[in-house]
Amino acid sequence: MELQINGQPVQVDADPNMPLLWVLRDVLNMTGTKFGCGVAACGACTVHIDGQAVRSCVLPVSAVAGKRIQTIEALGTSQQPHPLQVAWIAEQVPQCGYCQSGMLMAAAALLEAKPQPTDADIDEAMTNICRCGTYQRVRAAIHRAAESRPPARSPAGPPAVAVALLDAGSHS
Repeated sequence: MELQINGQPVQVDADPNMPLLWVLRDVLNMTGTKFGCGVAACGACTVHIDGQAVRSCVLPVSAVAGKRIQTIEALGTSQQPHPLQVAWIAEQVPQCGYCQSGMLMAAAALLEAKPQPTDADIDEAMTNICRCGTYQRVRAAIHRAAESRPPARSPAGPPAVAVALLDAGSHS
């Protein structure tokens, strides 16, 4: 079957009932997505399917044929890290690090859906389990990443305040 993984078509020879997690890890050797519990409770295996955070350990690979799959490998690079990756480091979120790829993927889906999430939004979306208990740091990192993202631009162009500041600077 053909899958769309991180923007690329990928041919996979796997049992249609095999969980996506094992296709990623064992068939495609993409080991950034982690196995935690195997029952979709912990979130270590979180990936995006058509932009939504899902637990891949219980999702049959046949259910994602024709859908856009994004894994942690495509979130950012060392040259161009995702704002969440920068914030994760700044807030010293990782302890043991095992849950972090799933946490980052859940947080990225949250920021796509709600670019300026409240604490309640974060608490609702971040259902991943962290054995090290870094939940307050996770919340701080999500807020930091949200603040660092450029605001959405209107189709009419930059806000009038920005234009005024740019104009004022050009006359000095």
